[in-house]
Amino acid sequence: MTARKKTARKAGRIAARRRQRAAKESPSEPQHPSTPHLCLLRAPSVAAPAPPMKQEITVATYNVHRWTGLNGRASSDPARAGFVISELGADVIALQEVMRPHRGDDPLEILAESLGLHVTFAATRVHKRGELGNAILSRWPLGGVAMLDLSYSRLEKRVAVSAQIPFDGGVLEVVATHLALADRTRHKQVRALLGHPQLGRGPTVLLGDMNAWRRCPATRALNEEHTESHGVEFPLSFPAARPVLALDRIYTNGVRLVNITAHDTLAAQRASDHLPVVAKIRLPG
Repeated sequence: MTARKKTARKAGRIAARRRQRAAKESPSEPQHPSTPHLCLLRAPSVAAPAPPMKQEITVATYNVHRWTGLNGRASSDPARAGFVISELGADVIALQEVMRPHRGDDPLEILAESLGLHVTFAATRVHKRGELGNAILSRWPLGGVAMLDLSYSRLEKRVAVSAQIPFDGGVLEVVATHLALADRTRHKQVRALLGHPQLGRGPTVLLGDMNAWRRCPATRALNEEHTESHGVEFPLSFPAARPVLALDRIYTNGVRLVNITAHDTLAAQRASDHLPVVAKIRLPG
């Protein structure tokens, strides 16, 4: 056998082993989109008639850290974060780093069903363990949902998911997101959110993990646009065990921010590396 044939056979064996490893690492069925996509809109199966939305409601944002607890190395246990979410008693909740496995029960749907809440979810990316993304839970039906792809970097897939919730004075736009770590990318994402023609036309609440660990162009743009949030001292929420950074924030436009706090309980300190942030807001009219 010539040296060229030996080399070709060796290359073929290496390629075959790589294909076998790839087949093992990626699920064969079902196939899932790899790009950000909107993939869930669901009402509770037994929904009690929702009372009319009051002028003051409670909203919250919570990075659940893939249901893996404080250090991210524990096995997935959605019940930990689910208990914390039940503690909040919020009317509208934005969740980040939600993991929905390809197979088996969906912890997000189970959570929404157990709390009697409407839910929508947008996947940021898909890998062998499932879909990872952002969700909105609401006590009231969602009049419409949309997704905005904020992936300005191949390394960091990001999205915003929005939901419209009708009330007596109009429609409340709820936007949930998880912004990038890099300053330049995060600023582009904020400009895209603020410039979107369907977002911010009426009363709007923007919630999420903003990764705003210091003053930067992104946070300045958010402060300038959301005038009702001027002068707000955002609570420290990261890391959960001993918070030193205000990464998780709630901005409002056309909606009064009455108060805002971090939900710092023993359960919250263990369920994720972020504490939930909760705010009371006053709607117009």
